[in-house]
Amino acid sequence: MKKIFLAILAVVLAVTTMSAQSPLAGDWSGTLNVMGQKLTLVFHISQDASGNWKADMDVPEQGAKGVPATVSSVDESSIVVDVPAIGAKYSGKLSAGALKGDFNQMGMKFPLVLTKAAVKAANRPQNPVPPFPYTTREVTFVNEKAGATLAGTLTYPIGYEAGKTPVAIMVTGSGAQNRDEEIFDHKPFAVIADYLARHGIATLRYDDRGTGASKGGTDVEATTVDLADDAAAGIDFLRKSGEFGKVGIIGHSEGGLISFILGASNKVDFIVSLAGPATKGETVLISQFRQKIKLSPMAAMVPDLDAAAKMTFDKLVESNKSEWMKAFIEFDPTPYIQATKCPVLALNGSLDSQVLASVNVQPMMEALKENKNAKVVEIEGLNHLFQHCTTGAGEEYYTIEETIAPEVLTLIADFINNIK
Repeated sequence: MKKIFLAILAVVLAVTTMSAQSPLAGDWSGTLNVMGQKLTLVFHISQDASGNWKADMDVPEQGAKGVPATVSSVDESSIVVDVPAIGAKYSGKLSAGALKGDFNQMGMKFPLVLTKAAVKAANRPQNPVPPFPYTTREVTFVNEKAGATLAGTLTYPIGYEAGKTPVAIMVTGSGAQNRDEEIFDHKPFAVIADYLARHGIATLRYDDRGTGASKGGTDVEATTVDLADDAAAGIDFLRKSGEFGKVGIIGHSEGGLISFILGASNKVDFIVSLAGPATKGETVLISQFRQKIKLSPMAAMVPDLDAAAKMTFDKLVESNKSEWMKAFIEFDPTPYIQATKCPVLALNGSLDSQVLASVNVQPMMEALKENKNAKVVEIEGLNHLFQHCTTGAGEEYYTIEETIAPEVLTLIADFINNIK
């Protein structure tokens, strides 16, 4: 009888605690307007049974999720949330069901109204959903030089023929990314792998060093050339398996640079470069900064875009002294592209604001002019992620539901399937 009484008491206490939970707990979202640029901020605020507060923040348009935050002050109707990683603070007071207050960062204050609502998942209609008409296998391969074990997904396509089916290893852009190259809830590599599997082409996509299930290696200081060794280890793994015919590479952005590093050393049978740079890293970055300033609401206030871009670049060099950055700035892909003799498909979006077509396409064509099996294509209206877009600005990546343009998927599949 005593046990039953204690059990009932525990339930009553739990219900009381839940009902007494502060109305400040929950998911709060609002739109921050910073000099014409709009960003969605989402605060996840919770209170445990002991009354302790927890918080983190998302910025969907910038791909930021779970940014650590702390509740530094709270009472019945107001709250202060600090976000140390970005030097920011939100102070809000509950009024008519909304939190009304200010977002402070770097000495600037912006009004921000937050409303409580369930946070909807971004709509990504192209993300593959099982069941699949093909098979996959989880694999690992090792870059012994770096002490890195890379984990990935090997996809066997419809119509797979042992020793004959072509296979492509997929290499992500800069920054540690998972095997799907996931960004803003988009999974471009998963979408590409799914499409190719339905068109007779196998793929191996893997988690970068220090990401997902991959272990070992130094991801922070690894340069583009170091990361090329990881991809090379994956190619060796595929060749030694004896399961496939031609072995190639699909590289996006920095992954495109890696593609040509391996192409120059005859490691691959074909290359698909998706926005792979054809100029020095310094040129890539300065042109990128220029375009970002040009597309910003503040563009009209900048008298000299070139000077502003160079100043931004100089500040980056001064503040970021990582081995990767130093090597990237000086890296010139031209000799590697020129030395590549295998079939190449190099694609660029006309509205790419990171690897600009206006800066990249002509040098790519020039570097590949001696390669009779190379094709360079600028696709109208696509951004750096190969989405149909309006301006190409990075702020659009999240709001666009399309992950990758269907015509790009068709181009890739047709190119690989027609290699002799």
